Amino acid sequence: MNVLLILNDGPYGTERSYNGLRLALALAKRDETTVHVFLMADAVGCGKAGQTTPEGYYNLGRMLKSLASRGTAIGACGTCMDARGFTDSELADGIRRSSMAELAEWTATSDRVVTF
Repeated sequence: MNVLLILNDGPYGTERSYNGLRLALALAKRDETTVHVFLMADAVGCGKAGQTTPEGYYNLGRMLKSLASRGTAIGACGTCMDARGFTDSELADGIRRSSMAELAEWTATSDRVVTF
């Protein structure tokens, strides 16, 4: 099964992106499931390298790194990045600039699409 998760909220203002990544990690553990994650709007901030959080607090950068190490494709909306002043070099390893065209392709080829 192919699953696409689209995240829209910033990394730490709400728990929506955190919960989306929790689901993505659970799905990525399933052998028969391929997961794609698309960061758009304020969620592009989830992909920023060098995030430091207090001890015991979740860290979305580490969660995305774990997903990338499992082979999950993670794209960040290029238009959203530009609007927020993010450069490609600010993205953490395993996350790359993406586009609406790629999101459309991922959507068309997914069995399930979940938004957060």
